[in-house]
Amino acid sequence: MTGSGAEPGGSKAGPAAGSWVDSAERLGVDLHLELSGSGSRRTALAGALRDAVRSGRLPPGTRLPPYRALAADLGVARNTVADAYAELVAEGWLTARQGSGTRVAARARPPAGAGRVPEEALVRDPGPAHDLRQGSPDASAFPRAAWAAAYRRALGTAPAAAFGPGDPRGRIELRTALAEYLARSRGVRTVPGRIVVCSGFAHALRLLYGEKVLRGPLAVEEYGLAFHRELLAGAGVRTVPLAVDEHGARVAELSPSGSGARGVLLTPAHQFPTGGPLRPERRAAVVDWARGRGGLVVEDDYDGEFRYDRKPVGAVQGLDPEHVVYVGSVSKSLSPALRLGWMVLPGRLVRDVVAAKGEREGWTSALDQLALAEFLSSGSYDRHVRRMRQRYRARRDLLVTALAERAPWAEVGGAAAGLHAVVRLPAGRERDVLSAARARGIAVEGLTAFRHPGAVGGPGGDGLVVGYAAAAERAYGAAVEALCEVLARVG
Repeated sequence: MTGSGAEPGGSKAGPAAGSWVDSAERLGVDLHLELSGSGSRRTALAGALRDAVRSGRLPPGTRLPPYRALAADLGVARNTVADAYAELVAEGWLTARQGSGTRVAARARPPAGAGRVPEEALVRDPGPAHDLRQGSPDASAFPRAAWAAAYRRALGTAPAAAFGPGDPRGRIELRTALAEYLARSRGVRTVPGRIVVCSGFAHALRLLYGEKVLRGPLAVEEYGLAFHRELLAGAGVRTVPLAVDEHGARVAELSPSGSGARGVLLTPAHQFPTGGPLRPERRAAVVDWARGRGGLVVEDDYDGEFRYDRKPVGAVQGLDPEHVVYVGSVSKSLSPALRLGWMVLPGRLVRDVVAAKGEREGWTSALDQLALAEFLSSGSYDRHVRRMRQRYRARRDLLVTALAERAPWAEVGGAAAGLHAVVRLPAGRERDVLSAARARGIAVEGLTAFRHPGAVGGPGGDGLVVGYAAAAERAYGAAVEALCEVLARVG
């Protein structure tokens, strides 16, 4: 390369008049440079480039913009850029070859540590040796190929409007696909106009209660996620604990002289975390309570697709769509990273929820929504759920069998469903088991951590909430073996 202005891979002359737009795609990468000093523009540019290479901001091999592009960005003459490049090539900072452009020279490496993030800041927590935490699916089982194919098909057929401002209700393609899928698989009665897409259950709670669409008090099952209770408390909603047993929530306690609640939050398909499904007569009773009270049932169907001992139980929403808000997501079935969920609303709440959400979609990607719509419509979602249902059932069976052989005093309770199981322990043993598990490198949670602080009565019983989905397939057996060792030793 010389200072003549000849540009590698291009001609010496600049673009012909009127051809600027046509050649825009050849102008190269963006490069931020600050030109300072009292000398010439060429000297300032050469100094800025030299500093960028020396500091490591432009690492070896980085391709620099063509003369014309950088000249246009900096507002300098094209020959100014060409001369600065030539100077740095002569000094060994840059290399230039016909057809490959101008690049930072391989030997122009910065001093050790220059321009780098401190090494300790890059160290990631390796995580537990054995992961038996609840709440997450097997991330290694995400259907990458099928999802990528659905994404490509969705992009290929997406209308131009999909790339503009979003509809706060969510893409109509997804709401239509959800209405069909939920009716077929979960017994939900709805139409696309009553579905509002959200990013998950916590987002739904924020829209319903944080934005004052609904008001408390709200009855909640005495076992549940503390995060949800804290979210509601932050919105000024008082939560009233509702006792649970092996048949789910004791909804008879919702009588007007009992809780005084305006609504109730339930996990009827698989009580979280104790595992009992809500009995049919209790389902009917809670709907009758909502009708008579003028109240509302918020149904969290967090893992309703995964029932292993029988056909999955349908949603309570199907009994009375005007008194139940049905909430679901793909966080357990596909991945929490997608941040895709939905609310199926009574007609009277749609306008208020949409207004609370706002006029611009700021939570869920429209393109991800289109991909999920295609994933549902093509049958890929059903196939994935069936495959994961078999995998998680096998994992639960392995856990139950291993505990029966190695620690028979630790009983697995709840329905054969979901992505976790509760292992009941003798009174007073939970703390010892958790301490021994931590020492063994096992991440697992105790049952008492999920109990509402205002729950009445004595201790609700000791236990472990064992997630059998989070560990990768190859690691799950070793995690169960480690847990059995801990239970056998403590027992």
